[in-house]
Amino acid sequence: MPSAKTDAAGAPAPVHHREQLDPRSSSRDRSWPPAPDPLPSPVIDNHCHLDFADGEDHLTVPEHIARAAAVGVDAMITIGSDLESVRWTARLLDSPDAPASLRGGVAIHPNEAALHARGHGHEGQEMIGLDEALAEVDSLVRGPGMVVVGESGLDWFRTSRKDEQARQAQIDAFRFHIALAKETGLPLQIHDRDAHADVLEILDADGAPERTVLHCFSGDAEFARACVDRGFYLSFAGTVTFKNAQGLREALAEVGLDRVMVETDAPFLTPVPYRGRPNSSYLIPLTMATIAEVTGTDLEQACRRIRETTRGVYDWPAA
Repeated sequence: MPSAKTDAAGAPAPVHHREQLDPRSSSRDRSWPPAPDPLPSPVIDNHCHLDFADGEDHLTVPEHIARAAAVGVDAMITIGSDLESVRWTARLLDSPDAPASLRGGVAIHPNEAALHARGHGHEGQEMIGLDEALAEVDSLVRGPGMVVVGESGLDWFRTSRKDEQARQAQIDAFRFHIALAKETGLPLQIHDRDAHADVLEILDADGAPERTVLHCFSGDAEFARACVDRGFYLSFAGTVTFKNAQGLREALAEVGLDRVMVETDAPFLTPVPYRGRPNSSYLIPLTMATIAEVTGTDLEQACRRIRETTRGVYDWPAA
């Protein structure tokens, strides 16, 4: 596995920066939000990206973990979704110093699948073929600390469905990850952006893994019901707190807490009132407050139910 630089604490340093994906974000407030009040009962952040740096002073992996633990987020799952991040995640979790509260997952993101099929990135850099990239995921997802295949799925926002090569690459990669999750017995985290009907069509045709999670759920109440009726789990991020996300809150209210989890997708999707600023697992209490309010549930009870669901989905050992 290729070597990587390490931070001052010995963990591999981030390999990406948030502004690589959104250069416009360079003009935003890059200061870290203050810590919210601690949760009354701990929860697990089931999807973040510790391979991405953000903020005026980027946090090390131990700093992310310490800040989260201080507010009741006692564990997290870091996701590697391009080949460099896949390798980074595997290296982090294979380290003898890997934090006990950290697990991981790897896959080739649908937009990355399109680039691998094309053979080059946005800047013209050469990329290995899609089959070779998926073979590496197949190997590394079986390593220490890996608890999920993901994120994989379909994205018709950044990749046009009219691009036949890109569309087919996303579909092929999605089907590969579905099969890999079933073969390994791991859950599958799905990236679904503007592709609800196509995601369901493929899952219905291929047969969804027993534990299937719609990461950063983005659908309406009807789609939420369709997913839950199929036995899927919905993971809500800071987007559920956004003022323009009434449809998401209606979806959450429709299905209740039985198959719901919480995530950050950090460093992205920072919850209100800090939308646009750097995100980290320590800000989950803000999202949990909205989840509890929308479902009409006491915050402590909401935390307990979501943590129990998360532990069950990812086979998390009892504390």
